[in-house]
Amino acid sequence: MIFSTPTLRRAGWMLAAALLLLPAVAMQFSADVRWGPGDFLAAALILGAVGLALEAAARLSGMARVAVAGAALAAGFLIWAELAVGIIGPG
Repeated sequence: MIFSTPTLRRAGWMLAAALLLLPAVAMQFSADVRWGPGDFLAAALILGAVGLALEAAARLSGMARVAVAGAALAAGFLIWAELAVGIIGPG
């Protein structure tokens, strides 16, 4: 049962936090990365929503777990990509 042990679930949340910190670190070394507070908030909301959906998927069994986890990851990536290229969002 993947994602059902507390250690793996904790590692998943730590990965989400590391992904959120990555642009903050990159901004210190490159002028090409320019995130504002709204960008960090949007990323935190997306990562948090996907993380909570994966937590819910971990409580399911069988193909329902796979379907919910896959849908959550796909939706998170889709929203992130559309925000990145400006299809949705301000401006």
